[in-house]
Amino acid sequence: MFYDALRNDHGFEVDPFKALVAPRPIGWISTTSASGVDNLAPYSQFQNLGFHPPMVMFSANQDARGQRKHSVVNAETTGEFVWNMATW
Repeated sequence: MFYDALRNDHGFEVDPFKALVAPRPIGWISTTSASGVDNLAPYSQFQNLGFHPPMVMFSANQDARGQRKHSVVNAETTGEFVWNMATW
């Protein structure tokens, strides 16, 4: 089977691109909104960017309604997020 990630015409119910890297480690991203509401969400799309200073990034798609996810909005609004690696 030839898989073209851009055309996405594979016919499967779930996009196989999400399963290409397995097992995917899970990172917990915690944020707090500008109004003080805490949010904790699992993300498998994250990466360290450097060590001096230590930097981590995470990538988030839109939610099912096409809206930006709370983690992204909170991190951009406050300039902060915390990443924790799920180890067990």
